[in-house]
Amino acid sequence: MNRYTLCSLLFETTSDYEHNLETLALHVNKLPKNSLVVAGEVCLTGFDYDNFDKVVEFAPCATQRIQELSQDKIIILTLIEEISGEIFNMVKLFHNGELLYQRAKSKLFRFGGEHNYFSEGLSKDVSIVTVDGLKIGLLICFELRFKELWQRLEGADVIAVPSWWGVVRSQHFKSLTNALAILNQCYVVASDSLNEECTKLSGIITPQGIDTRNGNTPCLKQEYDKKEITLMRRYMNVGIA
Repeated sequence: MNRYTLCSLLFETTSDYEHNLETLALHVNKLPKNSLVVAGEVCLTGFDYDNFDKVVEFAPCATQRIQELSQDKIIILTLIEEISGEIFNMVKLFHNGELLYQRAKSKLFRFGGEHNYFSEGLSKDVSIVTVDGLKIGLLICFELRFKELWQRLEGADVIAVPSWWGVVRSQHFKSLTNALAILNQCYVVASDSLNEECTKLSGIITPQGIDTRNGNTPCLKQEYDKKEITLMRRYMNVGIA
């Protein structure tokens, strides 16, 4: 397995989708090879319900560009897509020019009305995907609140959490991402939005629960160290292999 740099992005999503895609590209292109990059939930379009047709039409273009950006990198984010006449919020993992993994958000944020616009995915599809020797789990924003999904990702080396998390619940986001790393004894790379209504608390949390948050840094970086996971699981053996 190659050495990896974990990267948590934090940038503003504007009404200009192409501009957002170029912002993503700017950050990704500055990163070293073998970076694992997590961007915020729907960071390229936002929840632009008034222009949903435009949002859906943008997804194929965005997918193609992100595939190009993913040479020698892992990129994780969500896109809004239409599949067989239904609209889904899809988390996607790209690597070396290919889309390697995707699934639909399984827990819609009904308090925010997401169920009025999206179809819901299946919790059983939440699983670990192995890329270049890294065991990676993915949770989308509100899914972070469901302990049964944490259990489905037991054994992951890194859990990515692309989010659009409300600023009034900032402490919840920080506490839950920290606890996820401690309970699953793994790295957590969480990315939120810089938009006014969001927490702006993108960050990276170690298996020991030590968190570093972006602050004003668009791209927070930390070296991945498998030994940190191994040491934590031996030191505090709770049965995670």
